[in-house]
Amino acid sequence: MGLFSRRIDRQISSYQQELVDQDLTTVDTVIKTGNPMADAILNSKISLARSKNIQVVADACIPVKLKSSEIDLCCILGNLFDNAIEASLQLPEERRLIRVYMDMKNTQLYISFTNFTAGKKLSKVGKLFRTTKGEGHGFGLVRIDAIVERLGGYISRNSEDGAFTTEILLPQA
Repeated sequence: MGLFSRRIDRQISSYQQELVDQDLTTVDTVIKTGNPMADAILNSKISLARSKNIQVVADACIPVKLKSSEIDLCCILGNLFDNAIEASLQLPEERRLIRVYMDMKNTQLYISFTNFTAGKKLSKVGKLFRTTKGEGHGFGLVRIDAIVERLGGYISRNSEDGAFTTEILLPQA
């Protein structure tokens, strides 16, 4: 296992511990996807977003058992939600909105996240959109890309008209 992989594994473990350490009594159950791990991360992040006056519209229906690991799924969902929350906080409260949609499309898990952004269009550097967060940030997108690639999936990001959308397909057959 390479140095980068070990670092990613440590960061994922640290992230999972942060979730465990949170006061879960403050998490409302607002969505039931059919998958307990997805429910836990989504409900935690929805509660966090709402505590910051960010409206969340979520529709998700996924199988209890997925081919991909639950750690991978939680890493993808957690990073997408964290990025959407951070972008939303740059907006006036009335424009803060995150849309989440997840469903099975034939034999693939489809994940879509959309949030509004402060700028009109984000710029791309290579395959990634440029971060304005400074040094030490921006690894979430790299993690997501690595997971999607390892699982043989597809990822698309689009920034247009003040909205940023990430769409992911993960094979489950």
